Amino acid sequence: MKTNKLPMRTGVGIIVLNKDNLVFVGKRKDNPGDKWQMPQGGVNEGENYITAMKRELVEETSISSIKVIKELEKIYQYELPENLIGIIWKGKYRGQKQKWYITRFLGEESEINLNTKHAEFIDWKWIEPKLLPEVIVNFKKDLYLNLLTEINLVID
Repeated sequence: MKTNKLPMRTGVGIIVLNKDNLVFVGKRKDNPGDKWQMPQGGVNEGENYITAMKRELVEETSISSIKVIKELEKIYQYELPENLIGIIWKGKYRGQKQKWYITRFLGEESEINLNTKHAEFIDWKWIEPKLLPEVIVNFKKDLYLNLLTEINLVID
């Protein structure tokens, strides 16, 4: 099958801001270099975006104490680099189209636990939003630059 004929995976992404407007990022266990990303994941069949967002956030970080600040209107997408097509998502997709949410973390940091049933992260930290494009894998850099613009509209 030609890779450009593969569909895009429908997903959600979560921007989690703490009280100081720092952004939550995790280091993926399948990419142990110094690359970090915000929580994201797929939408299950029959699931709406907001439900998927809350489920993915809990599955990846154990975070449930959030307030949704903004649902981003635009659907953002990214394409996988050729070397990852056929490997990620069991080879079913060529990239992802995502609905993103900006949320405020209302809990205590002790709530954050990466040792979950579907663990994806091996470490986490809070960073300045402006650092997002520098910590993400190259093929998601444009996406993160767009998300940074959205974050700045909320925190400025």
